[in-house]
Amino acid sequence: MGKQSRERVLDDSEAKCVLRNLRVSPQKLNLVAAQIRGLNCDKALAELTFSKKRISNDVKKALESAIANAENNHQLDVDRLFVKEAYVGKSLVMKRFRPRARGRVGRIVKPFSHLTIVVREREEHA
Repeated sequence: MGKQSRERVLDDSEAKCVLRNLRVSPQKLNLVAAQIRGLNCDKALAELTFSKKRISNDVKKALESAIANAENNHQLDVDRLFVKEAYVGKSLVMKRFRPRARGRVGRIVKPFSHLTIVVREREEHA
């Protein structure tokens, strides 16, 4: 009786994780996402573990979630996974104001972003 299921957008050897409304600007988040793009999952996790960026812990959680989705939902081999895509999107922006000199106001923007990580299983080379 419920909703009809949608067609699967990803390939059978892919799994993804979407992290929404992260309190960081998309530009800063994209720097961390660029570090792991194309890497094997174990190397990407090591890269995020030792990164000094504040948001790298949240990106690491998202990558671990994508790996868990691949293992549990799609029965993919964890040892052969790599980060196929890691992209960032804009979300809402909170606007705040701070009083400045001579009756003026300083505008403060507090942006949020979305992160999508797609992991894929490497094909066997014969």
